[in-house]
Amino acid sequence: MSVFAPDSLELNRKLPLWYQVSQSLRASILGRTPQAPLRLPTEERLAEHYGVSVLTMRQALKELETEGLISRHRRRGTFIEPEARRTRPVRLLGSVDTIVAQQSGDATTLLEHGPAALPPELAEHFAGVSEATAYRRLRRDPDTGEATNWAENYIHPRVAPHIDPADLERGWPMTKVLRDGVGVRISRITDTLEARLADPETAKLLDVPLLSPILHYTGVTYDEDGQVVDVALIHYRGDRFSFSVTLQAH
Repeated sequence: MSVFAPDSLELNRKLPLWYQVSQSLRASILGRTPQAPLRLPTEERLAEHYGVSVLTMRQALKELETEGLISRHRRRGTFIEPEARRTRPVRLLGSVDTIVAQQSGDATTLLEHGPAALPPELAEHFAGVSEATAYRRLRRDPDTGEATNWAENYIHPRVAPHIDPADLERGWPMTKVLRDGVGVRISRITDTLEARLADPETAKLLDVPLLSPILHYTGVTYDEDGQVVDVALIHYRGDRFSFSVTLQAH
């Protein structure tokens, strides 16, 4: 039986390895093609692929099993759950690589892009700038076609001309577009997550009742000079995502 081939990952040794591996493997699973095999390689082969110990790999797989993305069977192996209903955790921990991995996997539609006035609440991030370039995207579960979240990105005018919309249309997260497509050297991303109620636009795009629970994410991306290059506003369906924070004790 053929086995599923996960993407590679460059690990950051300052962060929990099991977490980085689980997020990378999760993105590979969610972004798989319909024809991809459902059987995963053995723990040993996965550990070799990611360059980690079998114990670390086992912990990463346990995370995915808890999420309902895989099932593990004695003597038979580990399999992707093709019809699993996914409640995805929004995690505020990770390197840029793990953030990119977490944002990957959904089918993406670029709704519109172009110059836009800055919302008053974002003005503090763009000193001396009254207008940015806005990108609006709708993300769907690749298996069911169900809308899962929609995103607005406000990009600094000095960066926006270098963005290729085709990268977004093929599903690249904006973080990956900025880093790999434009060449921005990202120094940090500040995340804020809060509970809100779906406004008319969000309810329509996500096909949920008006005033239903929404997870509202704000991500502020800084370059190596400490300047803001992107402010992302992402609206997640409250019934498809959960909020998770990992704290390291030293």
